[in-house]
Amino acid sequence: MLYPQRFSQFTREHADTVAALLCGLLLFLGWFALHLGALGLALLLLPAAYVIGGYESAREGLTTLFKEKELDVDLLMIVAAIGAASLGLWRREYHLIIDGAILILIFAISGALEGYAMQRTERSIRSLMSLTPDTARVLHQGREEEIPISQLKVGDEIVVKPGELIPTDGIILSGYSTLNQAAITGESLPVEKTVGAEVFAGTLNGYGGLQIKVHKPAQSSLIVRVIRLVEQAKTQAPPSQEFTLRFEKGYAKVIVVAGILLATLPPFLWGWDWETTIYRALTFLVVASPCALMAAIMPTLLSGIANGARQGILFKNGAQLEKIGKVQAIAFDKTGTLTTGQVQVFQVISVSEYTQCDVLKTAASVEFYSEHPIGKAIVQAAGETVRVLAVPVESKLLNPKGNLDWVGAVQVQAIPGQGIVGIAQEQQVIVGNAIFVQQYVTNLPEELREMAQSLEQEGKTVVWVAQGNRGVEVIGIIAIADEVRVEAAVTITRLKKLGIEQIVMLTGDNQETAYSIAKAVGIDRVYAQLLPEDKLNVIRRLQQQYQTVAMVGDGINDAPALAQASVGIAMGISGSDVALETADIVLMADRLEKIAVAMHLGRRSQSIVKQNIFVALSFIMLLLVGNFLGNINLPIGVIGHEGSTVLVTLSGLRLLK
Repeated sequence: MLYPQRFSQFTREHADTVAALLCGLLLFLGWFALHLGALGLALLLLPAAYVIGGYESAREGLTTLFKEKELDVDLLMIVAAIGAASLGLWRREYHLIIDGAILILIFAISGALEGYAMQRTERSIRSLMSLTPDTARVLHQGREEEIPISQLKVGDEIVVKPGELIPTDGIILSGYSTLNQAAITGESLPVEKTVGAEVFAGTLNGYGGLQIKVHKPAQSSLIVRVIRLVEQAKTQAPPSQEFTLRFEKGYAKVIVVAGILLATLPPFLWGWDWETTIYRALTFLVVASPCALMAAIMPTLLSGIANGARQGILFKNGAQLEKIGKVQAIAFDKTGTLTTGQVQVFQVISVSEYTQCDVLKTAASVEFYSEHPIGKAIVQAAGETVRVLAVPVESKLLNPKGNLDWVGAVQVQAIPGQGIVGIAQEQQVIVGNAIFVQQYVTNLPEELREMAQSLEQEGKTVVWVAQGNRGVEVIGIIAIADEVRVEAAVTITRLKKLGIEQIVMLTGDNQETAYSIAKAVGIDRVYAQLLPEDKLNVIRRLQQQYQTVAMVGDGINDAPALAQASVGIAMGISGSDVALETADIVLMADRLEKIAVAMHLGRRSQSIVKQNIFVALSFIMLLLVGNFLGNINLPIGVIGHEGSTVLVTLSGLRLLK
């Protein structure tokens, strides 16, 4: 029973190849029978070759004709083959039936080869789907229980042993290990992970056992989103492919009309005999078909998408791979993009009536609900790190002997790019930049202004804190320090070498801090103190001047600019869900140097597509000239036509390397 099952599986997986082999065998037997003079046997075998080799093409061609009311290249091939066979029967020149069968065979072989070529790209993409195990080992009342991934819930604690794949995204509760994240983020070296670190589904655990807490639904994990977006990319045609598809529909109609004219006029105009006329018309149908032109684009772009995925660059569709190669200007967000986003409280300064702890716990009461890196840094400094509820905790940074008894605020509202407000202990609390806080207070203390200006000149971000019942007053400032990414300056240098005409920084931070960071990484043009809509307007102005503009960001406040940009690029790990959904390209490991790699991929894909289109059109022109001069027959025309199609398909697969 095992062998029939394997044979059945093989025929399902390689149906096109099996059909081509059977077609070739029947063609050979039919030719041999014709050679021996067994006409009846030949006329039995050759139609079988036509049916087996041409069934799939005929089905697709007729489906397109009846459902979409459009002519299809597949149908033209079948018409040409049947026309050759009919001409052979009519004139009793049976070698023409052989010619038609050869056309069917070569078309079937070409289809099988194209299928295998595309499967290679598919395998590179689908390999992502094998990165997650089907089950997870969950701790339940002290016992380990294996359950399907789909049944995991937020809050479950799972155990991952050395050498196992991480089943879903989570936070390490206990244990220490190195994780191989190459398949997800493109990082070549294993990364050390310990308590509090986030781990991703599909990464390979090293030598240490880990206990992990599930902090998001399994269907929201990074790898699942990657798979979903890559699957979406496969189904979306980029603008160049949409153009060629529209071109094909009109072109096929032109071919049919020209074929009819070529099959009827030459005997009257040039005195051709009818056999030559019809034969040349059928050959014209074959050599003029734009199969190679259709294959010039998508294999290349899908190969580029697969290549990018292997390097930690996720293109959501082929259009973005095309556009990234045309970018002339690029804008960077500051916090979490050019900087690590792992900000820390550097200094807390209070007015005379308040202490540093008062300032910190007041800010933490509202920032507890914020997902902004600055808000998280303030909460962490106040002592709240992992727990969900705001309870009295020890502040190791500022108050090693006592506790900060702060309570979470209510009616909290965050204003992206400006600040956050809320009610804590019956007092209004305002935390944000100076301009935002000034909307609620009459004036800012002069001594704090001077200190804030000095800190900002050093590259620190200053957050103002105010509170009050009836009258709101400033109680202090918090200086936040953010580390510039090590690779930021190298990335900017590479982008300039690639010929990017304009590189700018967009930030909601103050001028001094922005210029300090920009100087460190080599950016000359800075737009500071921007609201989300301001960033959007800057992108629009850049597009008017440079047409194709990229935007790199990670936060909710970057989402409008990411959506407006020709190419939106989000940071995959530190980026917010809104930014990830809005962006066109995701850097899985937050590695800025991958932007230059993505641009190189985009430019190389453009170059290969142009080469493929040139080759495809050249073959069509040469074959057309050869047909009218009478130097090629139907099989040679088919070989040239299908050979060019396979050639450009294989050419596109160069991007897999």
